[in-house]
Amino acid sequence: MSQFTSIADLRAACGDLPSGDAAAAAAVGTRLAQLTKPPRSLGRLEDVVAWLAQWPGRSPPRLDRVDVLVFAGMHGVTTQGISAYPSEVTAQMVANFAAGGAAINQLARVAGAKLRVEALSLDQPTADFTMQQAMDEAAFLAAVAAGYDAVSADCDLVCLGEMGIGNTTAAAALAAALFGGDGARWAGRGTGIDDRGLARKQAVIDKAAALGGRELAAILGAALAARLRRIPVVLDGFVCCAAVAPLKKLNAEALSHALAGHVSAEAGHRILLNELGLRPLLDLDMRLGEASGAALAVLLLRAALACHTGMATFSEAEVSDKSP
Repeated sequence: MSQFTSIADLRAACGDLPSGDAAAAAAVGTRLAQLTKPPRSLGRLEDVVAWLAQWPGRSPPRLDRVDVLVFAGMHGVTTQGISAYPSEVTAQMVANFAAGGAAINQLARVAGAKLRVEALSLDQPTADFTMQQAMDEAAFLAAVAAGYDAVSADCDLVCLGEMGIGNTTAAAALAAALFGGDGARWAGRGTGIDDRGLARKQAVIDKAAALGGRELAAILGAALAARLRRIPVVLDGFVCCAAVAPLKKLNAEALSHALAGHVSAEAGHRILLNELGLRPLLDLDMRLGEASGAALAVLLLRAALACHTGMATFSEAEVSDKSP
């Protein structure tokens, strides 16, 4: 269980993070140079295999166990009309996940991943953060601990995602607080609000004070746990990336173990990825959340690893290498 007893304790942990294994990444590079293909001809597929090897320090890497962690939370700020859906949809979608009826259920299955959904005090919405702090320190640390403890030490890869009506507003307010700008810079249409709803959302972001959400805090905790256990992480969309952004502000290298699965259609995501120095694998105009883009990216990672481990070398295939 996580041992963070204060925000200061959590902040201190973010300053002392393990590095990846450069030797494991180099071993991947050595094999890639011997495979039956021109150098760098598989592009970023080559990079992601080295990344997968670097964090656990294992070459070749493996993807025997992939966990998709989806955290769900309720937001008091929804009372201000910033979502196209009522707040009770959060709990209803958690039930849908449990029944296997959501998009993430299908995507996790085809990706060969295990889906786990963590509902965080759905009977206790965070406070409306335009009027008071969203959570007190104890509630925040409890949510961080829930995310931290959800990461299994024997996992090869973790995909992070969320569910929570109103959380694109919380994420946009967090991004504005960390990187500057107002609601007009960061607010998107989320679940599909109209122009009037978008204007309300922008105004709410501009009034935000002490902000956040339980599922965002849990994502931060999970990303930190994965780093301390040297497990690579695939991030989902705008909300997920906003949730881990405080780690980047505390330590410039804190997200080196994280990959952006995709860039979503949410207005601020591309800007946020640029602030975080993350280059997405996919760009499919998705804006669902639920870790859907992260799970879809696992298919690419599996393809990259299959090429790395399954291709023959020039000598094995008796194919002439390039001329000296």
